Amino acid sequence: MMTKDITQNEMTEEQLLEENRKIRESLKEKKRIVVKIGSSSVIHEETGGIDFIKLEKLARYLTDLHNQGKDVVLVSSGAIGMGVQALGLSKRPASVARKQACAAVGQGQLIGVYERFFKEYNQQIAQILITKETMIDRDRRLNAKNTFLELLDMGVIPIVNENDTVATEEIEFGDNDTLAAIVCALVKGDLLILLTDIDGFYTDDPHKNPEAKIIPVVEEIDEQIEGMAKGVTSRFGTGGMAAKIAAANICNDSGADMLIASGERADILNKIMQGEQLGTIFKAHKRPDFHLISYLQNKSYLDE
Repeated sequence: MMTKDITQNEMTEEQLLEENRKIRESLKEKKRIVVKIGSSSVIHEETGGIDFIKLEKLARYLTDLHNQGKDVVLVSSGAIGMGVQALGLSKRPASVARKQACAAVGQGQLIGVYERFFKEYNQQIAQILITKETMIDRDRRLNAKNTFLELLDMGVIPIVNENDTVATEEIEFGDNDTLAAIVCALVKGDLLILLTDIDGFYTDDPHKNPEAKIIPVVEEIDEQIEGMAKGVTSRFGTGGMAAKIAAANICNDSGADMLIASGERADILNKIMQGEQLGTIFKAHKRPDFHLISYLQNKSYLDE
């Protein structure tokens, strides 16, 4: 790692490349990994249909990670999007009640698809639905944590989503990037991987600006980084780049690295864990005074 008297700006290009290589190699040593896959990676955006090929391969690579002796948790979006498709709606509804109805239909379909694919590899899964109230209440939070830890100890891969059928504010303002970061902090994960519709964190929105460049490593989230974050880019998703920065604040402060990468390539998890230089890594900087409850109640991760 770089010494305290050498900043990134002072390092040569060769030194930066070597530093990035070391950071990527360190991912091989991670033991408890949370993976979040976004709606845009679960659903064909053109039709709203389920991307079965991508989900099947995701199940394969997550099972392989587990077989390497790593604890794995999956946070999956897509319940509302699947409900939209199943109910024959042309677009994601605007009202909370209609979203909740779509989630009620889609959640069962989503876990059913995962059950089918993981079963092919003899991997047990469990469904965990969470609301903010679950995390804020101390007893419920501890119960949720204990459930996660027991499942991981038994070799089960928990599949997590927000309980959109009963949540209100969370559907309207929440996102699974933040949920994934909270889960990562709760189970004391050391790496969160966000698979999304963009292949990293850029200096500008690459969908709009062809001159935008990817940033391979973010050592610290400052005002400049926050200013680069953009809004929603997907018809089926709720979390934009600003939500991912908020998630990185939670992860990094809790002591976990976070990586943003494209969910378009099903084999990307394998490549990431082999040390290939893909996506953007936000480096951990554990705060000694980190308390998850304060992040949940005060949303301090949004304005740091």
